[in-house]
Amino acid sequence: MTRLRCALTAAFTGLLIALVRAYQVTLSPLLGGGCRFQPTCSVYFIEAVRKHGPWRGSWCGVRRLLRCHPFHPGGYDPP
Repeated sequence: MTRLRCALTAAFTGLLIALVRAYQVTLSPLLGGGCRFQPTCSVYFIEAVRKHGPWRGSWCGVRRLLRCHPFHPGGYDPP
C-alpha cells in the first residue's frame, strides 16, 4: 500500500507542477507581470508543492494567491 501511495503522490505532484508550468508558458505572458511577491505566485506554488507535498503545498499556494491583491504590500515571501 505504501508504494501505491508514494506513486500516487508523485504523480499528483507532477501533474500540479505541469499545470502551473503550462500557465507560466501560456497565460502568464498574456496577463503581464502583476505579482506583488518575490518569488512570483506560480514559482511559489511549485516550490511549496515540492517542499510540502501536493496537499499541503497546494493549500500554501492557494493561500498565497488569495493574498496577491492590490491592497497587500507583497514583498519577499519564501514557501
